[in-house]
Amino acid sequence: MNFWEYLGSRHQHLLADAYQHASVVFQCTVAATVIGVLIGAAACRSDRAGALATTAASTLLTVPSLAVIGLLVPVVGLGAAPTAIALTLYGLLPIARNAVVGLRGLDPALVDAAAGTGMSRAARLARVELPLAWPPILTGIRVSTRMLMGIAAVAACASGPGLGHLIFRGIASPDSGDALNQVLAGTLLIALLALLFDAGYVLIGRLTVSGGTRA
Repeated sequence: MNFWEYLGSRHQHLLADAYQHASVVFQCTVAATVIGVLIGAAACRSDRAGALATTAASTLLTVPSLAVIGLLVPVVGLGAAPTAIALTLYGLLPIARNAVVGLRGLDPALVDAAAGTGMSRAARLARVELPLAWPPILTGIRVSTRMLMGIAAVAACASGPGLGHLIFRGIASPDSGDALNQVLAGTLLIALLALLFDAGYVLIGRLTVSGGTRA
């Protein structure tokens, strides 16, 4: 069976796995964005807290995702739980780092002007600071999503949802007639999902980032 015949005979199963993969990445990216922005907002006012956040992000990103998932399995078991925790953890790191950089890079005159109008700290953050810091935050979200696409595949070793099952089955049975087709289908579909998500972020950026903010 060649690759195209394999796709034709397994298309429903492949689409279901692709949907699960995209869904878990999307949900964890949303969770990571909320947590990461909150961390960035809390850490941007202090040099020590900002340095701690960026250093922690850089350090934790060096830990292999397989090791993190392996450490979570004895605690939360197999399935979606270790996948969601690991993806959210890895996803929030670039977002938090970019949020700190974006918020600390704002023009102090703009922030002072907003404070001079009587805005509260929360109002300034929501209506002035976060919109101005949105471009680097969006960049962090894009980086996180690309990274999580690959980590979600690794999570299949802990019975996580997604396309990783195809790749692992193909690797585990190299003598099978469908081994190469499984690995190739899983890899290509993950790459396609990453491109589709990235195209969505480009569109979001064009709709939400003004020309002046880009400049």
